[in-house]
Amino acid sequence: MQATAAAFLARPHPRLLRIGRWGTGGPALVRGGIIALPPRLRGPRCSISLSIGGGGAGASEDRGFSYEHVPVFPRYRIRDPYKLLGVDRDASEEEIRSARNFLVQQYAGHEPSEEAIEGAYEKIIMKSYQQRKKTKINLKTKLQKRVEESPSWVKALLGYFEVPSMDIISRRLFFFAFIAGWSIATSAENGPAFQLAISLFSCIYFLNDKMKNLLRASTTGFGVLVGGWIIGSLLVPLIPTFIIPPSWSLELLTSLVAFVFLFLGCTFLK
Repeated sequence: MQATAAAFLARPHPRLLRIGRWGTGGPALVRGGIIALPPRLRGPRCSISLSIGGGGAGASEDRGFSYEHVPVFPRYRIRDPYKLLGVDRDASEEEIRSARNFLVQQYAGHEPSEEAIEGAYEKIIMKSYQQRKKTKINLKTKLQKRVEESPSWVKALLGYFEVPSMDIISRRLFFFAFIAGWSIATSAENGPAFQLAISLFSCIYFLNDKMKNLLRASTTGFGVLVGGWIIGSLLVPLIPTFIIPPSWSLELLTSLVAFVFLFLGCTFLK
């Protein structure tokens, strides 16, 4: 009986096979296709809940993440926008913009700091815009008040003038400046008679475009030329000779004054 039992134990069990050694913990056994580790290599049982795409332990940690190492703007709670940006009240827009860009770059990542810096910059710019608008309105109001309080003959005289758009002013200023430069460049060869004729015809053309009356425009343009020439003849001798180039003649200087009057006449006369 004992010999039979010893022979049975010596035979390998069909459901329990030795597959080698697992580390230093002895042989690993297979029971029904499952590896059974020795007791010393078995760890404590635990349950891990994983979630991909949010909802797990990692997602909860991300939601609670705080930017501990992001620099915080120390003045972001100050209400005065000038003190917050660190600029003077008479600082230019370029200085204010540079201060804002520098602070935003330094404290990028801390949302309250960025909002405070941007808010202070917008307040200063808006205040500057409102101040300029208010000053412009006040200047216009003052001029209107002065005109209303002026004598009747002044009002009648101002009724002959108008202020066109800046586009018209700049174009005509460029045209007459070109005529004047042309006269100066050719003053050594001949007089400015040809340039004066072109300026007169141009002035009549511009006036006729507004008046819609060629006779009136021609009379007005010729009167402006004569008036400018007379005033130029009176003003030129009063100019110190040391500031006038030697090649500039009296006729050329008088013509330059006439060009100014022609520009003013065809631009601002109604």
